Amino acid sequence: MEITDLPKDKKIILFDGVCNLCNASVQFVIKQDKKDVFRFVALQSELGLKIIKHIGIDIKNTDSIVLYEPGKAYYYKSEAALRIIKEFGGIYGLLRIFTVFPKFISDFIYDYVAKNRYRWYGKQESCMMPSRELEAKFLA
Repeated sequence: MEITDLPKDKKIILFDGVCNLCNASVQFVIKQDKKDVFRFVALQSELGLKIIKHIGIDIKNTDSIVLYEPGKAYYYKSEAALRIIKEFGGIYGLLRIFTVFPKFISDFIYDYVAKNRYRWYGKQESCMMPSRELEAKFLA
């Protein structure tokens, strides 16, 4: 798939495909995505690397989550997480309280968790493979 082939009506979550915490987070987002808003791409994949290069993010500066809205905008770190949660509605709307904190504080907390995620949650040898019923949610 090429950048020009990305669905314009979906928000794309780029995630660390070998991180157990990230994979669990993707599974959580899929369960909460009642409006079918999101598609997923592992950062380590060919398409993930193309998207990162296209939007101009240095992979060394963000290695765990990017929310990309094709042709519109991209977000990373805590801002990406909060924008994803915003789409869930319901009780999760209460988590938007974290938007009152300055970005540098929420990014500091995000970076602390991201820096320790492999130690706390483990790491896989390769990117997860989606089940047959979830294949359509993942872009390649």
